[in-house]
Amino acid sequence: MTIHLAEFVTLLTQNVYLLVVTILTLSVVLVNGWTDAPNAIATCIGTRSMQPRSAIIMAAIFNFLGVLVMTLINSTVAQTIYRMVDFGTDAHSAIIALSAAMVAIVIWATAASFFGIPTSESHALIAGLSGAAISIHSSLSGINGSEWIKVIYGLILSSILGYGLGYLTFKLIVFLFRGIDRRKTQGFFRKAQVFGSASMAFMHGAQDGQKFISVFLLGAFLAQGKSNVNEFVIPVWLMILCSLGMSLGTSIGGYRIIKAVGMDMVKLEPYQGFAADTAASACLLVSSLLSLPVSTTHTKTTAIMGVGAGKRVSAVNWGVVKDMVMAWVLTFPGCGIIGYFMAKIFIAIF
Repeated sequence: MTIHLAEFVTLLTQNVYLLVVTILTLSVVLVNGWTDAPNAIATCIGTRSMQPRSAIIMAAIFNFLGVLVMTLINSTVAQTIYRMVDFGTDAHSAIIALSAAMVAIVIWATAASFFGIPTSESHALIAGLSGAAISIHSSLSGINGSEWIKVIYGLILSSILGYGLGYLTFKLIVFLFRGIDRRKTQGFFRKAQVFGSASMAFMHGAQDGQKFISVFLLGAFLAQGKSNVNEFVIPVWLMILCSLGMSLGTSIGGYRIIKAVGMDMVKLEPYQGFAADTAASACLLVSSLLSLPVSTTHTKTTAIMGVGAGKRVSAVNWGVVKDMVMAWVLTFPGCGIIGYFMAKIFIAIF
């Protein structure tokens, strides 16, 4: 099943709840753009391989390509998020709960952005949806365990593989260029890092774009009273809408996140930034092909940690890492609880 643009616009004019969900979801996509997408270009800006404006334009282009290409090849990440929770058979209550979940994500992400902490919008999305689903059922029956477990697998994979690949990629580059004056490689690695950041932006779109696409489709189906749609085809217009929203968010904010990830956590040189981008991109590609919804923030930052530790453990600012880990740990219960109570309040009011 799918939905055409004209059909979607007609539904927006006829169903106020779908209009609210659409506005809220676009808000979350926008927030994702200034809190998650900057991680893709943080290292190339931190090492001065690219100017911020050029990096943002590049990220916008490759975010869109990532959404489009990967969705056409493999849309299973969207399928996983779509099936992860069950909002019940009452489509009216379900779409209200979905709206509450989006509000919870915006609240959580905005607070994290204010403090400059690169929290994961992927984790916030998963937590908000889960909290709202639990609220509507008043039990854990709203959680699809077989799909939710993929989140845990993705969390473990992105941590271990991101850190490990970052460490190994750094060591490999040092070994391959051991006999060459590092100053002579600066130009090469600055150009190579542009490629690495482009691949990160591509994989960010591939992962996060699909997650929000699934929310748009869930809202559209619920607005039509269809609470049991299990198979769907993602329309191109929706891919474009999500990628544009992310790009806009990246262009209007994100510098504090870029500073925390690309400058404060580890002082990187271009070859180290290239190692981190390459490692994180590879990890995201593997996760996407395995249908695992992972956090691009989590993957990129653990890859940077691995690169820093490859140089020496003390090269990593573990104080910044501690703040990030704390944000990750708190996201699931924190955003989940907000989603739970928001759903209760929204259903009581509406």
